[in-house]
This record gives sequence, structure tokens and C-alpha cells, in this order.
Amino acid sequence: MGKQLILLKLGGSLITDKTKPYTTNLQVIKRLVREIREAREEKDISLVVGHGGGSFPHVSAKKYQTHKGIINKDSYKGIAKVQNDASKLNRIIVDELINAGENAMSIQISACSIAEDGKIKEMFIEPIKLLLNYNMIPVPYGDVGLDLERGCCILSTEEVLDYIAKTLHKTEFKPDKIVVCGIVDGIFTADPLKNPEAKLIPEITTENIKEVGNYLAGSSGIDVTGGMVHKVEKLLEIAKLGIESQIINGLIEGNLKKALKGEKVKGTVIRASTNDE
Repeated sequence: MGKQLILLKLGGSLITDKTKPYTTNLQVIKRLVREIREAREEKDISLVVGHGGGSFPHVSAKKYQTHKGIINKDSYKGIAKVQNDASKLNRIIVDELINAGENAMSIQISACSIAEDGKIKEMFIEPIKLLLNYNMIPVPYGDVGLDLERGCCILSTEEVLDYIAKTLHKTEFKPDKIVVCGIVDGIFTADPLKNPEAKLIPEITTENIKEVGNYLAGSSGIDVTGGMVHKVEKLLEIAKLGIESQIINGLIEGNLKKALKGEKVKGTVIRASTNDE
């Protein structure tokens, strides 16, 4: 393929208001997709754009306890509601990417994968590879999972991008890096939204993860996908394949465009330590 492939995650807190059910941050979404478009016009990059569910599926997921599996007769309604809610937000993201001039296409994870005990067991990934060949943007998202063990589960965007990265790693579409866009500058020693003393951690490796793990606090708003610890652990696993991740603040105009173009941006880099390589 030749060109650089970046897996991009747009956090649920960034693209929705997590404190208000079913509320997008539409102006932020419009700016982010414009930055994606401009970066791709200025640099030859391939993209997979994954996104969190934010205030869309998290409400139903919490109500029906979907992450626990099929626990009662209402769990089936939960599966349907969570999937429908997640896909509604996905349609908005895809719609805005198309409006910005990109040929983007939704990838429904619940329809192309099977989970086992909360993790993706298998996923049909050929459509993503074909879309990348067409220079289109596949847009997967955090979704409900059909789970062989629990009946159902929540598949976070981290779980989805982790699976895609590890699977593509073995093909000619090996990802070069992952960019994670959130609402703060990276990973901090405490929640920077609540603690002004919180300090940015510029780099996380397998060598300092234990120390960093002691700092990691829960995200703001409802989150049924395991919070920040889960996110960092997934990115560290991918780092061991030689795929670096960068966590940046998507609320700052220009950050995403710079990160996609490989320019310097304030944030946290997650990479393998020299011992792992």
C-alpha cells in the first residue's frame, strides 16, 4: 500500500456531552472532520476512524447492565437499544465526514464480529482492507457485542481498534500509529478536570506503567467500558507490536490535523520500552 496508515479514535466525551443523554458536540465534530480532510489533502495518509459512544449507548448500556451479559428478559431489549443508540451517533459522524468531502463508510462491529467473555474472538476484517485500498475511510465504533459466553457484552472502541491493529499488523496494511483524541492534553497524574495540581505524563512505557496505573482516575461522566486504565492497557499492548500511540486534546483547534501530519503536539505518547523491542 505504501502510504502511512493511522488508526484514529475520537473519544465519546469529545464528540458528545456525556452529562446529557443523546447530545452531540456538533461544532466539535464538524471541526474535527474538517481537520481530518485538510490533513489528508496535505499528506498522503490512510485512516480508520473509530469513535466512542459517549452519551448515546452508555445510557441504555447502564440501564440494562449490558456489560454483564444476558442477566434477565430485559437484556434482549438492552442489546437492541444499545446497538441502535451506538449506530445513531455513528451515522452522524459518517454524515459529517461525507459532508467534509471524505468517502467514509460505517463498520457495524456487532454485525461483523463475535465476542467471548467481553473480548472480540473473531471479526471479518476484509471490508476494512478493501475500503483502505479504495482510499476510503472505514468508521467502526464502540458497540454491543454478541458474546458466546455472556450472551452479550460492550465492545469498547479500544477493544475494536486493538483487534483491528493486531489483525492488520500481520498484513500489508500494518498501522503506523494510533491517535487518540480526548478532552484533555493526555494522561495525567490525577484528573486534570478536577485537580489543578495534576501533571501531564509525557510518555508511558512498560517500564513506568505500574507507577502510572496508580494515578489513573475514572473519566468524567458515565463510562461502562472500563475507564482510563482499560484504554492505556490496550494501547500498551499495541505498542509492543511497534505501533506507537499518541493521546491528544481534540478540543484544541489544529491538534488533530498536526498529529495526523506527524507534527509536534502536546500530549502523551505510549510506546514500547527498549526492552520490549
